Amino acid sequence: MSAAKTEASASGNGWVGLVPVALAASLFVWFLSFVPQIGAGEVVRLSWDWVPSLGIALSFLFDGLSLTFALLISGIGTLVLLYSNTYLAGHPQYARFALFLTSFMLAMLGLVLADNLIAIFVFWELTTITSYLLIGFGHETYKGRRSALQALFVTGAGALAMLAGFILLGFSMGSFELSEILAQGDALKAHAMYLPILILILAGTFTKSAQFPFHFWLPNAMAAPTPVSAFLHSATMVKGGVYLMARLHPGMAGTDVWFWTLTVAGAFTAVFASFLALRQTDLKQALAYTTLMALGTLTLFLGQTSAYAMTAFAAFLIVHSLYKAGLFLVVGCIDHGTGTREADILGGLARAMPVTAAAAALSALSMAGVPPFLGFIGKELKYAGALEVQAMETVVVGALVLANALMLAVAAVVAYRPFWRPAGGAMPHTPHEAPWPMLAGPVILAVLGAFFGLFPGVLQWALVDPTVAALTGGDLHAKELKLWAGVNMPLILSAVTVALGLAIYAGHRSLRAALIRATDAGPNFDRGWDRFLEGLKALAAWQTRVLQSGQLRSYIFTVFATVLVGLGGTILARGVWQGFPDLSGVTWMNVALMALILIGAIMAAITRSRITAIASLGASGIGVAMIFIAFGAPDVAITQLLVETLVVVLVAYALLRLPQLDRPGERDWRPWDAVLALGVGAVVTVTLLAVLATPFDRRLTTYFETASWPEAFGRNIVNVILVDFRALDTFGEIAVVVIAALSAYALLRTTTDKAAKPATQKDKAS
Repeated sequence: MSAAKTEASASGNGWVGLVPVALAASLFVWFLSFVPQIGAGEVVRLSWDWVPSLGIALSFLFDGLSLTFALLISGIGTLVLLYSNTYLAGHPQYARFALFLTSFMLAMLGLVLADNLIAIFVFWELTTITSYLLIGFGHETYKGRRSALQALFVTGAGALAMLAGFILLGFSMGSFELSEILAQGDALKAHAMYLPILILILAGTFTKSAQFPFHFWLPNAMAAPTPVSAFLHSATMVKGGVYLMARLHPGMAGTDVWFWTLTVAGAFTAVFASFLALRQTDLKQALAYTTLMALGTLTLFLGQTSAYAMTAFAAFLIVHSLYKAGLFLVVGCIDHGTGTREADILGGLARAMPVTAAAAALSALSMAGVPPFLGFIGKELKYAGALEVQAMETVVVGALVLANALMLAVAAVVAYRPFWRPAGGAMPHTPHEAPWPMLAGPVILAVLGAFFGLFPGVLQWALVDPTVAALTGGDLHAKELKLWAGVNMPLILSAVTVALGLAIYAGHRSLRAALIRATDAGPNFDRGWDRFLEGLKALAAWQTRVLQSGQLRSYIFTVFATVLVGLGGTILARGVWQGFPDLSGVTWMNVALMALILIGAIMAAITRSRITAIASLGASGIGVAMIFIAFGAPDVAITQLLVETLVVVLVAYALLRLPQLDRPGERDWRPWDAVLALGVGAVVTVTLLAVLATPFDRRLTTYFETASWPEAFGRNIVNVILVDFRALDTFGEIAVVVIAALSAYALLRTTTDKAAKPATQKDKAS
């Protein structure tokens, strides 16, 4: 790279590109100001009315869990935005990229700070949309578009299930404020709706945090630029599901279904993803699968309730965010400096990229769990927590040892091989060090991993203790973070992990080939996604052919068949039929009007003449208008008569120009139409009888009776409702009538003009 180009890269996108950096840094400093207060055990809650009629507030909660996430999001966001300003220097769409990334950061902050279920869902979906835009930032490529759609579809589908769970949770517990719901933890676990709520919410959290079998979208999301991978898919977005499970832990944990679901899913995801990580040769892909391992581990510990498990969760949450974001940024520096991310090609970069090599080494050592880094403390706590698992502790411990050993091997592949081993091939560019804005992030994150490892007490007081208190509702105290806890089983397991990890790295090439053969022979979830989309498109095409046939008769049949199935099924399921009502008040006038309506309907159904059909329907309409008059509603009757007259005249005029209902040779009898008509008539009749048998609720009637004169100065209640209380609705009805009148006028005028116009020679010839 030339000196001029290097200088341009270092300057990034100018001062404008630093505005998002300043915003993120300001938020980080503001959140830091809460540390003394939260560290002392306090909880801060802010609330504003949002939809008071539904009891929904825009409320935010600052406790140990939310503050930890907020500091990680804003702090890593600051470094990533600074990194992006240089990494994408000169990109024509950088302003759009910075807007998307900043919007995502703000949405993620809203998600982790919100205390209202509806607000949480709104921010949740905002993170989904902004991540879709970021993953698909390189939309000119098919891979970018496919990966963005896949992430949107999978996480969005889970979010819809989660919304249903939120609604059930809010109505079951009588509040949508999460802090109020969690205060009723025992009542929630004993509630009859606990299991449906849990299943629906876990559908959202598992898709967001990419737990098996929803894991496949996250590695594909690596199609996004490297800063997006560092921010969204390691430190923030994919932990959204983990955050929600942690937030719900005080109220929903402690049941068998919670324990087994999270423990099994988390353990399997961790081991499965670790094997897949070792198979990768692209450094970003390898880190993506290790992110899955970390998410599985966090989920596993959220299934527990012990103090060690909760402390392990809090510590590893921070450990993983620091080293994983740092390593992603390191990979971006490697790609920037060499033009490739292929592990089999890279090598010997330490001389040309010494700062990057140092940052990579520090972060990788923390990832491998080597003392004196924070990752070592986190690994010790993970093993201590696994040893206290309620059941199958041997399986859980074995899974963690294997997953951590594979993680160590992957850390060596990412941070040792590219810098300290000989190159495996020619690199596209001559290696060179990245500019300082790109180095600041990985260096700071790597140094923090070492600093907190040497001085864990700072992290203990500021974040870990308050986070454990939030996870347990204050019932448990966090275990102490120690760099040296003596010779114990966790230390022995750590030694076994290091030895096994080094052995795996030594034979990782052979193991990679075996893994490729094994995974290629098994089910491919990514290809399964393609098959799913193809099936979905085929279903849509079939549905369109059936429902959008182009025949009006088919449309009407489909609509009424849907009414029959929906209404009839509800009647059968809910048992609304309560027998025949009392008919002692029916008069001969009522019977006569009913006969008029029935005769008109029958004539319309059996006649072969369109004019007879429309006239018969008009007779039925007049019968309905007479019923309105008989029961004291002349205004409604007049409206009905006007509509019937207009419809009969216009439709009769149009139908005179159409052929007969049935062409010669066609059958008159359509049995399925008859069955549908009788069925719809029956279910509507039963529904009306059930309504009449229900005690009349006069609240709305009483309101209009008492408010018509004082508020609208009218004694005709029907008129007042139409003109004042439902003025907008009435305006819409008037607009419909006006449009119909104008259409009628245009139709009649066109016909009159044609009749008055002299016939041309062409018309005569035809």
